[in-house]
Amino acid sequence: MTQVTIIHNPRCSKSRQTLALLQEQDCQIQVVEYLKSPLVRSEIEGLLAKLNISARELMRTKETEYKEQGLADINLTEAQLIQAIIQTPKLLERPIVLANDKAAIGRPPENVLSIL
Repeated sequence: MTQVTIIHNPRCSKSRQTLALLQEQDCQIQVVEYLKSPLVRSEIEGLLAKLNISARELMRTKETEYKEQGLADINLTEAQLIQAIIQTPKLLERPIVLANDKAAIGRPPENVLSIL
């Protein structure tokens, strides 16, 4: 049985669809509700490494907070963007599934099947 972790927001339809998809597989699922238990810097850095993307690519750029905090500024460093995710967890793209030492963003939900 595959161990998977889903970084999940139950209010997000894509996150709910991804969780349902995982429940259909032969998986043991750990659900992390990141709005209730925000990720720490090392966890975000680990996600970025596994996903092989930049911090900006892990952010929800259409959120009001992204604009209000001036996060579109191209001069911001990776560390500053990661700090923004830590301070405003809502900015984290979701859902993210971790399995087999890999990660995938569930947009669309079927993306996560490639790491199972």
